[in-house]
Amino acid sequence: MAGKKPAGAEDRKPSGSATDAPDPAAVSLWERLDRPAPAPRATLTPQKIAATAVRIADAEGIDAVTMRRLATELGVAPMAAYRYVSGKGDVLDLMTDAVYADLTLPDDTENWRDVMRANALRTREIVLRHPWLTQISSPQSLRALTPNRMAAAERALSALDGLGLDVDAMMAVLGTVNSYVHGAVSAECAHHFLMREQGWTSPDEVRVALAPQMSYLMSTGRYPTYHRYLHEATRKDDPQWRFETGLDSVLDGIAARLGI
Repeated sequence: MAGKKPAGAEDRKPSGSATDAPDPAAVSLWERLDRPAPAPRATLTPQKIAATAVRIADAEGIDAVTMRRLATELGVAPMAAYRYVSGKGDVLDLMTDAVYADLTLPDDTENWRDVMRANALRTREIVLRHPWLTQISSPQSLRALTPNRMAAAERALSALDGLGLDVDAMMAVLGTVNSYVHGAVSAECAHHFLMREQGWTSPDEVRVALAPQMSYLMSTGRYPTYHRYLHEATRKDDPQWRFETGLDSVLDGIAARLGI
């Protein structure tokens, strides 16, 4: 919508009395959190902030996450969270890192292809569970620079190390797989968002709703291959199969191109 700020684009400095306080955004959020903690306050921690924000976003969407709403849910003063974060941008970073803590792979996964595949499948699971991730981050965004996402990248890169690739090629492989995952899962989430927005509860309801447009387009005779797909496809409602088929095709292409 015109004039609407993207998620996380609100000013990073809090308003009111906090404008006179030292600006915590002068250094990385992760550097600040790695520093020795001040005297503990049981009512508030970065982990509680992240968990509460994730719960709100999962239930109501990312736009429902505001500093004021967080304070209310946490039962603290409106300015209390600024002891740890400089604004919603930092909250989004904490949320991203928190959910990607679940991106774990079996200890015996070592082959580069197995690592890439397992990482992609696990990422899809995480994003489908927290679809707001597609609205705030991408493989190339600054929000990818969190400890848990960096750990996943390190695991993938280390699986490629020693295969005769230079570091540029290794990063190109990682970026290619990540871009496929982000694009495919973002499209899947967008479909779910549309269904919820329109009140459609099943793929059949989607097809019924779109039938007038599709029927006309097919009647023109301009799309014979798509027409064939509509009548012959048996996996229209199997996004898992579609995702894995595309993923394996990407991995096959990488293996053939680079000889690994």
